[in-house]
Amino acid sequence: MDKTTSCGVVILNEDGEILLCHATENAHWDLPKGNCESGERRVSAALRELFEETGLRLTEDRLVELGIFEYRPAKDLHLYAARMTRSEAAIERCVCTSMFPSPRDGRMIPEMDDFRWTTPSSIQDYCSGSLYRLFATRLSLFELHERLG
Repeated sequence: MDKTTSCGVVILNEDGEILLCHATENAHWDLPKGNCESGERRVSAALRELFEETGLRLTEDRLVELGIFEYRPAKDLHLYAARMTRSEAAIERCVCTSMFPSPRDGRMIPEMDDFRWTTPSSIQDYCSGSLYRLFATRLSLFELHERLG
């Protein structure tokens, strides 16, 4: 089985909360992330996905590379992180421009339909099991908050 690598950005605010995006027509919340386009660098893919799924723009120099993490049997995550203030990443201004056909009726819908700041201690209430396990065992959001200063 071929494994894909999805590239994304972990955004933490000044209080150490993580920005999550609600996956349309799903129960879970997620990070802004996705696959590379042909010939695209992984960091460029992460920044593009961040913009397409949230409307937030960052430059590469603001990112800290976190590395590649096992995520699911057929997918790894190559993650980057950045600190953005609540005013820089105001959730009421976030918008997803990346669309896909709804499995229910085929109409085009945004990949993400809501946004929220979430504390590390409550992430299990929102994220998929795979993402929660990553943060619980391999990538501490508390430590990342300290690292980003």
